[in-house]
Amino acid sequence: MAEPVLAPDAPFHIVSNAGSGSKDAHEARQQIEAILSTARRPHEFILIENPGQLQSVAKKAADAATRSGGAVVVAGGDGTINAVMQAVLPARRPFGIIPQGTFNYSSRAHGIPLDTAEAAQSLLTARLEPVQVGMVNDRVFLVNASLGLYPELLQDREEYKRQYGRRRSVALWSGLRTLLREHRHWAVEVEYEQGAERLRTPSIFIGNNVLQLEQVGLEEAEDVKRRGRLAAVIVEPVGTSELLWLAARGMLGQLGEDERVRNFSFHSMTVRVVNRVGRRGVKVAVDGELFWCPPPLTFQVAPQPLMLLVPTSKPGQ
Repeated sequence: MAEPVLAPDAPFHIVSNAGSGSKDAHEARQQIEAILSTARRPHEFILIENPGQLQSVAKKAADAATRSGGAVVVAGGDGTINAVMQAVLPARRPFGIIPQGTFNYSSRAHGIPLDTAEAAQSLLTARLEPVQVGMVNDRVFLVNASLGLYPELLQDREEYKRQYGRRRSVALWSGLRTLLREHRHWAVEVEYEQGAERLRTPSIFIGNNVLQLEQVGLEEAEDVKRRGRLAAVIVEPVGTSELLWLAARGMLGQLGEDERVRNFSFHSMTVRVVNRVGRRGVKVAVDGELFWCPPPLTFQVAPQPLMLLVPTSKPGQ
């Protein structure tokens, strides 16, 4: 199947969260509207009124882009981007991002400006770039997927953000509080290209974002970037103080040097959980959002890339 192309006057179908931050979200839409209207670029906003509508709104945007020959654009963070990508990837439509999240790994890894107005402006002259997508069972991800400790961190982080606001300082403080608790160790069987083995671990992390992997000091970032693979990080059974030390090493960009961490790259890996799991399955974090997945969990590179709209030049150039 031929890769999608985008005409200079193709419409943008913009998915935006109507309830996110209210005032900030409204101001962001006004900025985007002003820039696209001034450029006379056809566009429409498709608003998410509540989180339960996200999948249906994403499908509506993908269908509209297919009919019009346009692109789907997400004004949101990594979690919203992921949810909309679920609908856009099978439709094979061009995909744009106007970052509105806390960490914005998807945007930063591809040179998309973090400023709303600059990101909207960059869409007008953007080029299409195929971007690797990861999968866990039938869920796709751009940044990462994990089970064990990381989903706990995310769940606690969202609770703290509801109470204290969506700031990086709140996310970091929440992460520290989570690490100080006692954690479950998972008994799993891991099978990938190099063979199969049984092990115990508090956390399995699968990375697909080169920027994030480089920041924590994993040489597998190069395999993700150059060889079309995913990166696995499996932590050996450790206590609370050791988890805190590993977190510190990650912040210092030295995680890959620690002997208590196993890291390798792969194209496809299956994780079979030996522990008893509930009827809903295993809690998995995918690009910052939590889902229940039935085991076994198969992590792999998706058969087709996402056609991402990226700036013709990096910010500041």
